[in-house]
Amino acid sequence: MLMYPVESIRNFSIIAHVDHGKSTLADRLLEITGTIAKTDRNKQVLDKLQVERERGITVKAQSASIFYNHEGVNYLLNLIDTPGHVDFSYEVSRSLSACQGVILVVDANEGIQAQTVANFYLAFEAQLAIIPVINKIDLKNADPERVEKQIEKLFDIPTEECVRISAKQGTNVEKVLQKVIEKIPPPQCNTADPLKALVFDSTFDHYRGVIANIALFGGEIEKGHKIVSAHTKKRYEVNEVGILTPNEQPTHKLYAGQVGYLIAGMKEVTEAQIGDTLFLYKQPVEPLPGFKSAKPMVFAGMYPVDQTEYNNLKSALERLTLNDSSVTVHRDSSLALGAGWRLGFLGLLHMEVFNQRLEQEYNMSVILTAPTVPYKAILSSAKLIKDRRAVQKDMLYIDERRVMLKYLFPLNEIVVDFYDALKSLSSGYASFDYEDAGYQAADLIKMDILLNGNPVEELSTIIHNDKAYATGKFLCERLKDAIPRQLFEIAIQAAIGKKIIARETLKAYRKNVVAKCYGGDITRRMKLLKRQAEGKKLMRKIGNVEVPRDAFIRVLKRQTDK
Repeated sequence: MLMYPVESIRNFSIIAHVDHGKSTLADRLLEITGTIAKTDRNKQVLDKLQVERERGITVKAQSASIFYNHEGVNYLLNLIDTPGHVDFSYEVSRSLSACQGVILVVDANEGIQAQTVANFYLAFEAQLAIIPVINKIDLKNADPERVEKQIEKLFDIPTEECVRISAKQGTNVEKVLQKVIEKIPPPQCNTADPLKALVFDSTFDHYRGVIANIALFGGEIEKGHKIVSAHTKKRYEVNEVGILTPNEQPTHKLYAGQVGYLIAGMKEVTEAQIGDTLFLYKQPVEPLPGFKSAKPMVFAGMYPVDQTEYNNLKSALERLTLNDSSVTVHRDSSLALGAGWRLGFLGLLHMEVFNQRLEQEYNMSVILTAPTVPYKAILSSAKLIKDRRAVQKDMLYIDERRVMLKYLFPLNEIVVDFYDALKSLSSGYASFDYEDAGYQAADLIKMDILLNGNPVEELSTIIHNDKAYATGKFLCERLKDAIPRQLFEIAIQAAIGKKIIARETLKAYRKNVVAKCYGGDITRRMKLLKRQAEGKKLMRKIGNVEVPRDAFIRVLKRQTDK
């Protein structure tokens, strides 16, 4: 690695809106430079998680080192592929801290979308070099001229700086590499300085412990070095260093400006804090700024199906949150479900992916309670002022066919189905992004769901007073479909305090108790039916209603899914 001085290193990320071709472009860059063999199976090479391949989206930012010869000079290009969905924007902000520039990919057909704007400003605020790339020019409806005008109007980047490519066909992809070398500056650091390494991601291996992804902002590091964590003040001995190509490839040393991985015998998941600074023992340095902590937007309770699995689930949560530090975890307990946790996520998709990774990577079955958002309640005798549901803040015309609207929304109006409804209404053309805007007073009430008169704590929710009846009726109808029939009748009710606002009845299975009567006195039949009715009445009083653990997700799905 010594043959690549700082002047020959370029660290960059690929950022874009979801499904604009980031991972496909990353595949082509790896193929062109010979980092991976060129085969038809190269699809989402950097998307290593099972959930990423199943859903066709990038969830985790992944890095790869590329060796490229340009005009007789050997360059080391460190590429980081980032997610495009708004729920994983924290992965993007973390990745940018290790870079000096970005490739901003825009779909030639769809043009600039919400997350394109959000990711651009992340890079702009970090003062990174930005290379605009217009992808999918091979599509029939592609209009790169229109997209170039959008980029110039919204981002103030001249149209001549845009590179038109087709990542799928490989058209003009080589030009992107040349732009990376010309436009993105090398890292501002020196090998002669003391070691200063930023931990920007980490994973847990059962055999080797914590594997930390690091970016060196000074000095060098090799096997046998004694290092110290600025966060925990603990001392470690380096067991292995290397680069990702995209698989782990051990090297003798890593030098200033380079990006790679490090294994140093960290056995506890809490020891590798993302944003931590590592330095050599007895050579302390000023810690690097780290990252702005992520703000959770959706909260849900998580409980083990069996309380004997509590410690195993706790261990799995610790290891998974090491790899996804945007999830907040607080201990919680429920009378119905026992000990568990209250988790904070960046959105509903983030929550679903996290739950899916728990099942796939750690074989853990959990009970997730309904997502909620945080509220602040001001208790007083006066009636709460009725909140306006949405307030327009700004409207900007990007071009003659596209407009950007800024609205102030209550968070609980958008975290469940707003995005799906927006896509449906606009036939998929509208895009959406949001950020926290603080708290405002609202006319909120708590609505409980009762099964045979018993409240189900995990299905309780806080809603606006105006939507209480409609929401209660909808939840009761959906629960009627989600709960399997029992041997006794189940009354499903939505209640505000003592007042029942909606009800559905799930009919019982009926056993034919008179099947054994072949003629005879009618009183015999009546006696059997009466005894059955009394038995069902008793079962209704003492019987437990079995609610499937995935019922709340099915309840959340809207009417259009039926």
